[in-house]
Parts: sequence; structure tokens; C-alpha cells
Amino acid sequence: MQGLQHDDRRLPGLDLLRALAIVWVMLFHSFLVGGLGDGFAWVSRFGWAGVDIFFVLSGYLIGTQLLTPLARGEALRFGRFYARRAWRILPAFALVLALYVAFPSLREVPQLTDWWRFATFTLNLSYDYTHYAAFSHAWSLCVEEHFYLVFPLLAWWLAQRPSLWRFVFVCAATIALGIALRAGVWLHDAALAPARNWYIEDIYYPTWMRLDGLLCGVMLASVRVYRGEWWSRLQRHAHSAMLTGLGLIAVAMWLFCDRTGLLSNAIGWPLLSFGIGGVVFAAADRGNVLGRLRVPGATWIAAISYSLYLSHKIAFHVVHEWIAPSLAGEPAPTFAAYAAVVLAFGAVLHYAIERPFLRLRERKAKGKGGIPAFAGMTS
Repeated sequence: MQGLQHDDRRLPGLDLLRALAIVWVMLFHSFLVGGLGDGFAWVSRFGWAGVDIFFVLSGYLIGTQLLTPLARGEALRFGRFYARRAWRILPAFALVLALYVAFPSLREVPQLTDWWRFATFTLNLSYDYTHYAAFSHAWSLCVEEHFYLVFPLLAWWLAQRPSLWRFVFVCAATIALGIALRAGVWLHDAALAPARNWYIEDIYYPTWMRLDGLLCGVMLASVRVYRGEWWSRLQRHAHSAMLTGLGLIAVAMWLFCDRTGLLSNAIGWPLLSFGIGGVVFAAADRGNVLGRLRVPGATWIAAISYSLYLSHKIAFHVVHEWIAPSLAGEPAPTFAAYAAVVLAFGAVLHYAIERPFLRLRERKAKGKGGIPAFAGMTS
């Protein structure tokens, strides 16, 4: 990656976080096929937080990629950045969307909203989740796409007249605005009690409600790029940062015991994001235990995480409809079947679609003297 002493993509700690994030998300979505059973419900209960791990990782890695040339006084190559994102994200996404549109029998639930809302990444902006829940997990990809679209422009604007205090003000204002928006919408909808899933549609999915994780990642990237000496000094306390982050995550999870409550949605998201940020900070350097921790299989899971994210609900449905009934409800074989099919779907999508297009992208980049750029779930 540009401007770094080592390649953050290859840090085992970041791979581990990416792998944990996608596994946690998939365990959470197991509710679609009956869940993990009462004895293991605690494993999946907070699995939605895996998405927030991806947001922080994306903010950090994309932020580092874009801010590094700006810190050197170089111009941002907007066209190249957007083209690389398109090569990375669109091929696998287009195929999975085509499967959802063309083969209703593969959907985890029957109702699918208009295809163009997926194609334009506007699914999460005004979504009727109550009636069209199929492929709904694409909401988080929409958030990332909006980040990819807007952040380069914002970073370029801030870099024209670099100012620490202006950056701090923008960050603080974004956090405060998010708290105010979520609290205001919660109070409004709770009072009216509309006959729809207003928590998902008005608070959980919209991009403007979910900026905390991306912002936290960008803040980490800004310190690393613009205040390298601060980063080096702080890395000496990476273990303390990790423990503090875990503490913040624990507080956020305690608040989210009432997941749809006012307090959790007002301040829980920034607490959770900054907690994850502490862990990402500790994982972003080989000088500490988390940064060099290798867990067998984590690197591979991290590599195919985007394909797993896109395809896992289809895989769940296939097992639920055509395999699980023959297993007579036996927990161990049933879980093994789900795991095997999910990994198989993700691997096929990754190696058949993602990898060929990534190779094509790199060939084009080398032809133009480009350097690879990777980030988060959609690296």
C-alpha cells in the first residue's frame, strides 16, 4: 500500500479481525434457518457488530490509501480510485444479484425489491424491509459505496488547507450529528409507532446513521499518515489500546442488550466503533501480539470474506431446503453441512469471479504504472 513501511493487507491481526467479522455476521444470520439453538444463541446474538468491524477496517485502510498521496502533496487520481473499486466490487455483486433476480427459489425469503435499487446502491436510503427482505444484507455494501464516492472528495477538500482543528471539528460534528439524528428519529418513530420495521428502515440501514465506524477508521488513518510520530509512540501502548477498546465494546454491548432502545442507538454506535478502533489500532502493527497473531485458516477466510458476505444467505437457503431435512435435526451434522456449503459457495464465487477480475485489474494497473489498493471487506 502506498506510503506504508509494510503492507497492511498482510498483517495477520487484520486478517483475523476480517475473518472474525464475516463469521460473526454469518452466525447472526443463522436466525433465518432456525438459529444455533438455545445453548449457543449467545454466540450469534451480537453478530450484527461484525459489520461495524468491516466499517472500521474500511475507513482505516481506504483512508490510509487516499491520505498518503495527499500528505506528500500529490494529486488524487479520482478516476483510478473509482475504477479500481468498480473492478473489485461489481463483478461478484452483479452475479449474486442476477441469481437473486433470476432464481427466486434461491432467495432466503421470497420478496425482492426492485433490482435497480441494488444496482444503484440506493437500497438502504428508503427501504421497505417489511415487505422486501431478500438480499437485504446488501445495505452495508451500499454504505461502503457511498463512503467510496464521497470520502475522496472530502479528503481532497480538507487537504487544500490542512488544519488539525478543522479535521477535529469535522469529526466531532459528524459524531454529534449522528447521535442527534438517531435520537431524533427514534423519538419521532417511537411516538408514532408506524406499522413497519422503522428501526431497521430509519435507523439501522441509512448511511447517515452509520458513519461512526468509517469515521473511526479514517481518524486512525489520519494519525498514521499525518502524525507518524504520534502513531509510533502510541503503538508502544497498543496492548492498553486493545484492552481499552475491548472495554468500550463491552459497554456498547451492554447498552445493545436493548438493541432497539434509545440510549443504545444514540451513543452505542460511537462507543462500539471506537472500541473496535482500539482493537484495529493494536492489530495494525507487527510490533504487538495482535498484529502478528496467526490463526490457521483466518487468512483464507479473510481473503474470501467478500464472496462469503454476498452469497452466504443463498447457501443457507440451499441447505435449509434441500439438505437439512435429510439430517433429521442432528445438530453436529447439520451445522457441518451449513458450514461446508457456505464455504463452498464463497470459495467458488471468489476463485471463479473475484480472482480473475482482480488479476485483470492488476494487469491493467501495471500497464499504467499503478499500485494495488485494498481495503476492508471489499479489498
